[in-house]
Amino acid sequence: MKLFIIALIYCFLSANTFAQQGSSEISIGTNHTIHSKILNQDRELQVYLPDNYKDSGKLYPVLYILDGQWYFLNGIAIQKSTRSSHYFPDMIVVGIKTTNPLRRSLYGRNSENFLLFLEKEVIKYVDDNFKTTNTRILFGWENAANFASSVILHEKQIFDAVIVSNGAFASNEEIDAFDALENSTIKYLYIAGSTKDIYSIGYSEAFSNALQEKNPKNLMYKSELFNDETHGSLSYLAMHFGLKHYYHNYLPLNFSSIKDYENKGGIEYLTNYFKERGNRFGLSTEIDDSVKNTLIWLAWSSDNFNSFKYFMTQFSEVLSTRRYASGYWQNRIGQFYLKHKDYDSAIKHFKHGIATFPDARQLKDMYSGLGDAYMAKGDIRKGKQMHRKVKSIQN
Repeated sequence: MKLFIIALIYCFLSANTFAQQGSSEISIGTNHTIHSKILNQDRELQVYLPDNYKDSGKLYPVLYILDGQWYFLNGIAIQKSTRSSHYFPDMIVVGIKTTNPLRRSLYGRNSENFLLFLEKEVIKYVDDNFKTTNTRILFGWENAANFASSVILHEKQIFDAVIVSNGAFASNEEIDAFDALENSTIKYLYIAGSTKDIYSIGYSEAFSNALQEKNPKNLMYKSELFNDETHGSLSYLAMHFGLKHYYHNYLPLNFSSIKDYENKGGIEYLTNYFKERGNRFGLSTEIDDSVKNTLIWLAWSSDNFNSFKYFMTQFSEVLSTRRYASGYWQNRIGQFYLKHKDYDSAIKHFKHGIATFPDARQLKDMYSGLGDAYMAKGDIRKGKQMHRKVKSIQN
């Protein structure tokens, strides 16, 4: 106990010393107040702009978060923590504060006015003042989830996707009306619930079952249960997995093995995936270099020479990128060809590595491999010449 008290005193003194050395506030986003003529009240918005927003010429999709007073930071945290994984594009995050007791009325009996407020005032304000695309995603929890569930089915088609947590409900009539829309584009709905959430699980499951039964066209919906979570703990996970549902084909693609690649449809699947991805998000329709590199590596690491040779031919342009611009990679590729008795290809990579990347750490192995390849082809003179090079490097 004495040591524990000393440790506490030390931590307290250290913290005070650090605080005295200098501190500054952490600022995330800006607050905006707009006057709503529709609701006849001032409303508060929170706005987060992605890194490099000011210097970028890009336009950004917008994630609108109902009850921003609670969940605005979730949208920012998800974007920050997944940045290096490229799950989603950079987004503008807009939190819409709605405190009690207004929440129940605005998400319930006054929901048509609230939807009009979102459409005519909030979205207009954001589009007028920030660099936005036409892509809009709406998140709602509890009462806001019920409201948002109806919004994605609404004939106005304001949002491209809705993510709901701990509550989800729309009537059969709303589902049927959406299904009958002639001008509807594909919309996305993600529903997250928990059997421990005794307040909402009944009607959210009923809504999910109705969607499964009716299966309305143009609605890509997914419902998941997280039974370790409760009424108040699910929102972050819901937002994360809801964004992954909408951006399901934004990620360049990953395969765990060559078998995985083949089971998914091989090169045809790969080509179609990137065409659909490019057309949907305005990205390149060409297969991403990272996927080409992954497949080459998977074939090499599993000693699958037929697949390796196919990818090296199919993706030959990737070999001129920076990844392979080293003696290390030219030797590695050459040795693999040599192992599988493709001597001409081995010679090509060894010679390229020696001439272009004369890395002292790799030269010995490349000359040795080159000599072995020549000897295997029956060119004993050249083979011995390359092997003498190895000895000269050793000396």
